[in-house]
Amino acid sequence: MTALRLAVALSLSAGSVPALELVQTGSYDLNRPASLDYDPTFCGLWIANEGPDVALKTLAGEELRRITSDLSRVKAIALEGDDLLLGDGYGGMQRVSKDGVALGAPFSLDGGWADTEGIAVLADGTIVTVEDDPERLSWFSPDGTLLRRIDTTTLDPPLIEAQGIAVDPRTGHMLIVDDQEGTNSLYELTPDGELIASVPLWEYGTDPEGIAIRPGSGQLFIAFDTGARIVSFDYTATLPEGAEPLPPGADCMMF
Repeated sequence: MTALRLAVALSLSAGSVPALELVQTGSYDLNRPASLDYDPTFCGLWIANEGPDVALKTLAGEELRRITSDLSRVKAIALEGDDLLLGDGYGGMQRVSKDGVALGAPFSLDGGWADTEGIAVLADGTIVTVEDDPERLSWFSPDGTLLRRIDTTTLDPPLIEAQGIAVDPRTGHMLIVDDQEGTNSLYELTPDGELIASVPLWEYGTDPEGIAIRPGSGQLFIAFDTGARIVSFDYTATLPEGAEPLPPGADCMMF
């Protein structure tokens, strides 16, 4: 496949350089991919597709295992240490092991009902969610207590249909996809929620739903609902001017 390259040049604050870049490297078909996260233990992707179970697949799309939870559906998924945090899309969450063993009863996030589309877990245990009704980016303590929240429609361009979120542990930047009803774009934000850059994704697919990052190789994976596929990219983050390229992180512990 011929690599597709798209770089975005933005006017950023002094001392920064526009560098967000994607280069498509591959893809495979998958029906209704709603949420992703990369698992370095298995060198694979955990994928939710709005059913009651979730699947672990290789980076080439071969299924390694399938587990279920007590949620009526799984809309969002994230690694939490050596376990998984699952979301039903209505604010309900459950922790399960990678073998599918419930680690507690389902619980609700603070702050009332929300159409939670994507979740990520930071190194300190903070849960970050994106919601598209209402349009919010929220931070919660591990027990679900609301810590802070921003209205993503105030970003420029506004983020109005946020679906998936991934956090690059090398920079702390949040990578969020906005679906076809919004801008069909990838957004890069600081850890505090300040917009750094955005990249339209029309060349690669429509209706992006999920996103995951493999920091050990600088890879990014985006799930597109229309066309039903997972697309892989080589990814370059935005860095301060003069900064050295990001070093790779730990990766693929099974090899």
